[in-house]
Amino acid sequence: MSLLIIASVLLGIIVGKMGILAGFIQYIDLISTLALNLLLFSVGIELGRNKEIWQRLANYGWRIILIPLGVALGTLLGSAFISQAIDLPVNQALAVGAGFGWYSLSGVLLNELVSPELGTIAFLSNVFRELLAVIIIPLVALKFGSLTAVAPGGATSMDTTLPFVNKAAGADIALMAFISGATLTALVPILVPLFVNWPL
Repeated sequence: MSLLIIASVLLGIIVGKMGILAGFIQYIDLISTLALNLLLFSVGIELGRNKEIWQRLANYGWRIILIPLGVALGTLLGSAFISQAIDLPVNQALAVGAGFGWYSLSGVLLNELVSPELGTIAFLSNVFRELLAVIIIPLVALKFGSLTAVAPGGATSMDTTLPFVNKAAGADIALMAFISGATLTALVPILVPLFVNWPL
């Protein structure tokens, strides 16, 4: 699946460079949105049909929240570590990482709260997180276990990367991914301003 994803991106680059299908450019956003919604609808049908998933989820109880908290902690620790390598203040690196893949909001917030430069860093790093997640989710699930497939997408595991988690790890993990993504999404507008104003 990872190879197919990479091949699709490369094919898209080639088609774009050659100017093939130039007339369809204006419809790409619409097609992408429809395709994503169709994928999410399909995942929803699969989740709704499988009653065992909901029973297993009920058995986890409050412990299910440990998944997004673990993803958040890992992301923030990684951000703090990377800040030393790129000479970025720790609080700003944490604010960028606290986007958890939600590039549109984190980029805009940091553009307004700090500077256009940091907003651009946040936008690009969170876009790259989503793109990288799409590629590595199947590999992560294969090498480290199905539950770890939830982590790479961060906040996007509730929408854009959810179908990839479902395909690589199964419907029960996809449900956990949705909960994790929703939780992380809710944390973004809280943590990004918090870290910006946290003198480190």
